[in-house]
Amino acid sequence: MALLDDIKLTLRISNTAFDSEISDLISAAQSDLKLSGVLESKVNDDTDPLIKRAIIIYVKANFGWNNPDAEKLQHSYNMLKIHLALSQEYAEVTEDAV
Repeated sequence: MALLDDIKLTLRISNTAFDSEISDLISAAQSDLKLSGVLESKVNDDTDPLIKRAIIIYVKANFGWNNPDAEKLQHSYNMLKIHLALSQEYAEVTEDAV
């Protein structure tokens, strides 16, 4: 199943009306992860469970205007992003960064 379909399922959306917005949020999440130092090869691997989870949380935090959980979800995303960026498996960590 494609990442877009997985996220739509998570958001409980069964039509294509929001596909463009969701795709933009997926791209924004991927760009944010790359900017944070996560390897591009990992960011583009939508089968990786941690990357997939990070993108899903990002989309859920930023989709729609009246989301009462947005702040909590954004915090969760930020914590996972930091974890990924500091991981030797997901980022090119130098000794200077440690």
